[in-house]
Amino acid sequence: MGTKAGKRVTAADVARSLGLSRATVGFVLNGTTEQRISEATRDRVLAEAARLGYRPHTAAQALRRGSSRLILLIIPDWPVDFSVSKCVEEASHTLEEAGYSLVTQTHHPVGTARPLWELLDPEVVVGFAPFTPDDVTAMQGCGVTKIVPGLEPNPSTPDPLGLHDGPRLQVEHLRARGHERLGFAATSDSRVSGLVESRLAAAQEAAAASGLPPLVVRTVDGSPDAAGQAVQDWLRGDVTGVVAYNDDSAARVIGAAIRAGRDVPADLAVIGHDDSPYTALFVPSISSIRIDYAGLGRHLAELALHAATGQPLSGDGVDAATAVVARESTAS
Repeated sequence: MGTKAGKRVTAADVARSLGLSRATVGFVLNGTTEQRISEATRDRVLAEAARLGYRPHTAAQALRRGSSRLILLIIPDWPVDFSVSKCVEEASHTLEEAGYSLVTQTHHPVGTARPLWELLDPEVVVGFAPFTPDDVTAMQGCGVTKIVPGLEPNPSTPDPLGLHDGPRLQVEHLRARGHERLGFAATSDSRVSGLVESRLAAAQEAAAASGLPPLVVRTVDGSPDAAGQAVQDWLRGDVTGVVAYNDDSAARVIGAAIRAGRDVPADLAVIGHDDSPYTALFVPSISSIRIDYAGLGRHLAELALHAATGQPLSGDGVDAATAVVARESTAS
């Protein structure tokens, strides 16, 4: 027996095909173990359901069990590079292993689309970054009761996104190679202005702690000659090492220096941040800061599961495991 093309296969269709009661089929498909149903019957029901293409109605199941098993992750309006993708991929995998599905939405401050917490009835809403009070109020107004505010600093997790350790390691890496006058390569992308400011502040703090003068800040994108002008300014000011906001900024600086006939790292050493996949392929290869984004993703999933089920958190919290990956762009 088949069903009409395009018609959703229901438990009633499976019951009719097998000549069994809808109750019996429902108990099997819903995984009810309290009823005395033989293994042979269970196997028949599951096999026929698979043959007919039955898929559970998630909304109905959520009503029955009081849980949608859906986790909504809100991502800031950042460029979705490999670091964000890796974090989301690992969070999704961890949640799937626990029987939950992950849906992501990018939060655009001036967007007009309805937020997904109004449309999907998520069990938990998680923030990659902290929510604003207005966001929390809006979620609560839609009936969301389990809200995880994101990777916020706390006593057990003082630097969850590596905002301080990464720039500190960049400065220390250049200082150890004899560079005493440093520049900072910033981006003009307004979406990440907060991250740029945090990394710059941490780099300036690290420079002061090492007895170095303040970093000379230049923006290296936004116009075709921005990176070239920045390189000229740094070299005129006796800057010999550059801390880049990220690997893209580092690549721009290196490219501009080489086009100007300068040697990297002899004339200008450059270290990026995030250890993007292309850093090892670039010529010269780019020194960078590696962050355990997969670990951050697992921690986000753990926070969501703790909110959803009360599953205990690992006692140590999480910090972004940061490390210098030294390559040709800073070789002594």
